[in-house]
Amino acid sequence: MRKIIFLAAILGTSAVGAFAQTTPAPSADGNTPAVATPDTKNPTAPVEGANSFTEAQAKDRISEAGYTEVKDLKLDDKGIWIASGMKDGKAVSIALDYQGNIVAK
Repeated sequence: MRKIIFLAAILGTSAVGAFAQTTPAPSADGNTPAVATPDTKNPTAPVEGANSFTEAQAKDRISEAGYTEVKDLKLDDKGIWIASGMKDGKAVSIALDYQGNIVAK
């Protein structure tokens, strides 16, 4: 009997550990992880919040996303990096939020 209880306890703890390691998917209400992963994007981006990207990091991240001629990069009062640049030959306004989401208009 003790062995069965012991085995049940072991199995229960390992199942909890497995659930704790799953990555949350983006939700429509904006509750996503602090940093965007390559194949996810917050549907409510850009999201306001304390931004820890430095100016150089923000510019690099925007450039790596395929934007060129990135200029006038400024951190606004909502924690969103705002810039202008080019994408596919068109002038765009670019926003980078604290989660790493990049939005262009």
